[in-house]
Amino acid sequence: MAETVLGQQPNDGTGVCALDPWLRPYGDALRKRYATCQAWITRLNECEGGLEQFSRAYEHFGLHRQPDNSIIYREYAPGAIRASLIGEFNNWDVEANPMTRNDYGIWECTVPAVDGKPAIPHNSKIKIAMITAERERIDRLPAWIRRVTQDLSQSPVYDAVFWDPPEQYTWKHKAPAGLSGGLKVYEAHVGISSPDGRVGTYDEFRINVLPRIAKLGYNAVQLMAIMEHAYYASFGYQVTSFFAISSRYGTPEQLKQLIDEAHRLGLLVFLDVVHSHACKNVLDGLNMFDGTDHMYFHSGPRGNHDLWDSRLFNYGNYETLRFLLSNLHFYLSEYHFDGFRFDGVTSMLYLHHGIGTGFSGNYGEYFGDSVDVDGVVYMMLANEMIHKLYPNAVTIAEDVSGMPTLCRPVSEGGVGFDYRLAMAIPDMWIKLLKETRDEDWDMGNLVHTLTNRRHLEKTVAYCESHDQALVGDKTVAFWLMDKEMYSNMSDLTPLTPVIDRGLALHKMIRLITHALGGEGYLNFEGNEFGHPEWLDFPRAGNDNSFHYCRRQWGLVDDQLLRFKYLNGFDQAMQRLESEYGWLASPQAWTSLKHEGDKIIVFERAGLLWIFNFHPTKSFEHYRVGTNWPGSYRIVLCSDDPVYCGHDRVDLNQSFSAVPEEWCGRSNYIQMYIPSRTAIVLRPLTLDEA
Repeated sequence: MAETVLGQQPNDGTGVCALDPWLRPYGDALRKRYATCQAWITRLNECEGGLEQFSRAYEHFGLHRQPDNSIIYREYAPGAIRASLIGEFNNWDVEANPMTRNDYGIWECTVPAVDGKPAIPHNSKIKIAMITAERERIDRLPAWIRRVTQDLSQSPVYDAVFWDPPEQYTWKHKAPAGLSGGLKVYEAHVGISSPDGRVGTYDEFRINVLPRIAKLGYNAVQLMAIMEHAYYASFGYQVTSFFAISSRYGTPEQLKQLIDEAHRLGLLVFLDVVHSHACKNVLDGLNMFDGTDHMYFHSGPRGNHDLWDSRLFNYGNYETLRFLLSNLHFYLSEYHFDGFRFDGVTSMLYLHHGIGTGFSGNYGEYFGDSVDVDGVVYMMLANEMIHKLYPNAVTIAEDVSGMPTLCRPVSEGGVGFDYRLAMAIPDMWIKLLKETRDEDWDMGNLVHTLTNRRHLEKTVAYCESHDQALVGDKTVAFWLMDKEMYSNMSDLTPLTPVIDRGLALHKMIRLITHALGGEGYLNFEGNEFGHPEWLDFPRAGNDNSFHYCRRQWGLVDDQLLRFKYLNGFDQAMQRLESEYGWLASPQAWTSLKHEGDKIIVFERAGLLWIFNFHPTKSFEHYRVGTNWPGSYRIVLCSDDPVYCGHDRVDLNQSFSAVPEEWCGRSNYIQMYIPSRTAIVLRPLTLDEA
């Protein structure tokens, strides 16, 4: 999905300077990271046959059944002096299947077939047993294992199993051929998707949730917590087995069926991939795998993330690159994912990992001594590999620092991502709702935060993701309406001032973020209909309760409740974007930010957008500047009674532009703009007028 800039560009990593002359003083840093990336590509071309072959190591490492039904197992463990494959198949006998080591620290053994059948049965438990340099005996789950299960009756115990089903999954549907229009992402977690107090399944998500996403009009679903993690409450961000998908929700075949069905529905599927760090668990993770602390990680303090209490990868290490790049290729090839949301990119970009660091926007912060060049280069290599092998794949960076060039192609000297998350936008909304009276909202700051993004580096805007829903915070809907959501969301009860305000602002906040905030849009599961409360996983602190770890679909399905209005408005937004394509359009032109009237007006994608955030004032005959002459009709209005509005706007009326300058635009229209209302208009063609 990465785009390029037309014209001749230097091939030394400074092509991005043509877009942003302020980068020129940092040409040396750009050249250094680009040269390091190209040196890796040259080395891999010479030693491995290129990035593609290098990133297919999942076909070599781990356990693989051969045509004669023998099974070969390979594992990188340079710190071990002895190794053997153990499991149920050999009664856990460390002498039965010893492994041999090559000069590069790679261990291998072959388990012959027995009577023509695999000696290791499908779904049987296995481990690798090793003797460390300190003569310690250790057992580990294979690093490249594709299936890990949990025995919760044993506190719990995590088991690696040889996953080799007799019938491989047959894919039925092709993925959509890239994006149709702007990127509209539905962020979801399979486990919380059940309305019941338990962990949801891949099958339930496929049957019950995917149709909802498609009906709303999103074109991508982003799945969280898929990579196996021992601690459920980590939200999937403490990964223990990188090539295993979480067994809590079902089998690999069931996940494939989920993705296959998403493709049938026209949805892309992104994996929330965690390569910024790894869980510190030893017995069921990568930490101290071969008895050393530096097999895939930095040794000593540099290898530990103090805030996350996790291990940090050494991105300059040959085998670490092989492991991580192969992990990406594996999910694209084996599971047909269509791209990735890279978690914790800020931590990967800087040696300080963003800890205790405020980013002021000074370019020196992004190209100085604090930058982890190896981490940057890893992401350049990852994006280069992904986009060359899968041209339609999408990569999204979760970066709070705002590093320039993050979302420009590697060929220009960029890091290669397609999009970055606009992390300042949800922070702004939560801060406003928590700390500022409606009358004191700053229209200028609101517009600035929504539009403050780098030219030609695409951004995914959002009001709230999973971060804002976690315990300690609340959903936007709950910040707006709080306890009244329990008693006053029924159509059978009077519309109270709190609920009226909450519904109105919920719609407006989402629409202006969607329209003004970026080149993509993201919503977290359930928030489209105003999911109440917060998200809290079962843990010791809440008596292992699932009460807040579920999605209450019954709220939106109950036609007597007002949640349906928010859901309907969300659907209208997504469908309108699909029709007019504002996310794929240039940034908006804002003609009005009136602090006293609390009115914002802008033009984008051939539409005229008007927002009145004033809590009490409605305006008659209000002049709205526009650059387009002719007549206008309303295409969306948050005051429409279909969305629990007050029906104060005649949706069938047309407006004629007066050819006089207003607010820096060459025309204006006059209209009634009710309080707490958003109105979207389109110019009519000559035939329609």
